[in-house]
Amino acid sequence: MSSAEIGQKIPSFKLLTSHGQTISLQDFVGKKNVVLYFYPKDDTPGCTKEACGLRDVFKQIEKQDTVILGVSPDGIKSHQAFIEKYQLPFTLLSDEDHKLAEAFGVWVEKNMYGRKYMGIARTTFIIGKDGKIVHIFPKVSPDGHEKEVLEVLKEMSTTFSTRNPKK
Repeated sequence: MSSAEIGQKIPSFKLLTSHGQTISLQDFVGKKNVVLYFYPKDDTPGCTKEACGLRDVFKQIEKQDTVILGVSPDGIKSHQAFIEKYQLPFTLLSDEDHKLAEAFGVWVEKNMYGRKYMGIARTTFIIGKDGKIVHIFPKVSPDGHEKEVLEVLKEMSTTFSTRNPKK
């Protein structure tokens, strides 16, 4: 999968978590929705704003039967420091070889002050319990992104409950 698309099944992978455990997106199939957000670097202004926004609506996201997983090329120690500094209640994944970012099509050429380099395109994917991509937020602006995510999750919940009414 060179560029992820809505309706596509998620790629199989294993990454180290901020807690030093190995995790796979497959672990959540059939159990939870996943907010998988890719961000460039721990403890930088935009990434901190995005992470803290998600932290602030974490309980509401959890109520939508959803987990949050943040992904960057940073190592575990950097993730642990970032989590501690900002009391982030969700898991960060270390994608140091950027294989997951490549699989989702978010490891891209960037250009800053005329210098070209490879890096993460800030992107969020919402993955349904069936393991398929339900929504993609490309070129995320950290300002208010958590509200957009919550809105889509609530729409998913409403759509599901109207298709599967409780008897």
